[in-house]
Amino acid sequence: MYALIPALVSALFICYGLYVLRSRGPNRAGLTFFAVCATTFFWQASWALLFLTHNHTTAMALARVGYLPILFLPTTLYHFIIELTGSKDERPGLYASYLFACGLGLLLPTTDWMLSGLQHYFYGSYPKAGWLHPLHLAQTVIVIGRALWLLYRRQQRAVSTERTRLRYVLVSILIYFGAASDYLCNYGVEIYPPGVVFIMASLGLIAQAMVRHNLLADPMAAAATIAHEMRTPLASIRCQTRILARSLPELIAGYRPQHQGALGTRQLEHLGEIARSIDAEVSRSNFIVDMLLASARDGIMRSESFAVHSVSVCVDEAMACYPFSGAERSQVRVTISNEYSFHGSDVLLMFVLYNLLKNALQAVKVNHSGAVEVECYSRGTYNWLVVTDNGHGIAPDVLPHVFEPFYTTHHNGGGTGMGLAFCKRVVAAFGGEIGCESEAGRYTRVAISLPLTAASPRNPARKHIAEHYPVAH
Repeated sequence: MYALIPALVSALFICYGLYVLRSRGPNRAGLTFFAVCATTFFWQASWALLFLTHNHTTAMALARVGYLPILFLPTTLYHFIIELTGSKDERPGLYASYLFACGLGLLLPTTDWMLSGLQHYFYGSYPKAGWLHPLHLAQTVIVIGRALWLLYRRQQRAVSTERTRLRYVLVSILIYFGAASDYLCNYGVEIYPPGVVFIMASLGLIAQAMVRHNLLADPMAAAATIAHEMRTPLASIRCQTRILARSLPELIAGYRPQHQGALGTRQLEHLGEIARSIDAEVSRSNFIVDMLLASARDGIMRSESFAVHSVSVCVDEAMACYPFSGAERSQVRVTISNEYSFHGSDVLLMFVLYNLLKNALQAVKVNHSGAVEVECYSRGTYNWLVVTDNGHGIAPDVLPHVFEPFYTTHHNGGGTGMGLAFCKRVVAAFGGEIGCESEAGRYTRVAISLPLTAASPRNPARKHIAEHYPVAH
């Protein structure tokens, strides 16, 4: 009877881990979540067998086998949170934690330093802590504490939808950490290991976050779903606009002789242009929808669809099509130091420029003054496209996260945290890199480096221009 609960929990965990892996695909967060499920499965399955075993030698062997995943469990949880929050700067600590767990694991089968024997309780045998066991306890507290801090910090800066998902995970990890009460049994406290209750509750919360709130969903796929829903209203607006475009000229022509002076010539001209302006905005909106849908399919990201394009043509087209308002166009200066070509998609590069221009103009607007500069030049073995603004800049703690999906500091609207994440995917598909450097209150510079192509002309005489623009990657 005592073995039934851990057997049930182990089966639930491995089945749910396999379900998530199958339904969500082998992405990094999904794989690390499966690792958490697998370690929990081996831990609880071993305890179920251990509680049924009366032979001392077999019980000790099961205790050692079952304790091996326990040594790695805190690190796999830490790894899962790192992937979930996109905290790439945590990787050195992660590798050190894995290495430490490997060291303890090597001592497990050959010495009694980690497990010094068996405790005999009313429900069966249980491993007794050795003199090195407190090191494992210290590691557990450190890595789980760090994981909780990463979750808390990320959910504080996330948009509302992601914040809800991360709060579920934060609470579930806190509950899972309650399973550490099982360690009391290692030190002679004769109670039935209560950790299984915390594990089941934690599983329920993570299941809620994944199923109801789509925890491991691809951010681009989620955006594509929303974008797809925008097609119907955009099509309706376009249809009504074209009817307006056909009717307005006749209405204006009939209005002029009978209402001289009621509406000025400029007002009438503006009315005549309204339909064309609305149609242009619908076209731009459809363009963004197409890009989001394409990003979810990944088909447009494949190199087979790429060709060689002129960067100056793309920049000129982006500047011509971008919906500048007021005096924004006068704030943007374009400097093409030398013409070059790149291998990729001209449409995607224009979309990247749209995002960079939007962010730069917003930064300048918040600062109530400033300018934006778009530069194209060659340096070393790369071609460069750089967008610089002297707006409000980016805080040092925010800067490392600007390319992460769904990361935004605009909690009251105005941003979803997806634009720069998409830009990074596009540039990576072109074989290039994108980097950002900034100083709060002074400037922000986003630089794209693209590989040279056979069609890229070089201008050595102007190479020194690029030396004035260092870029941090």
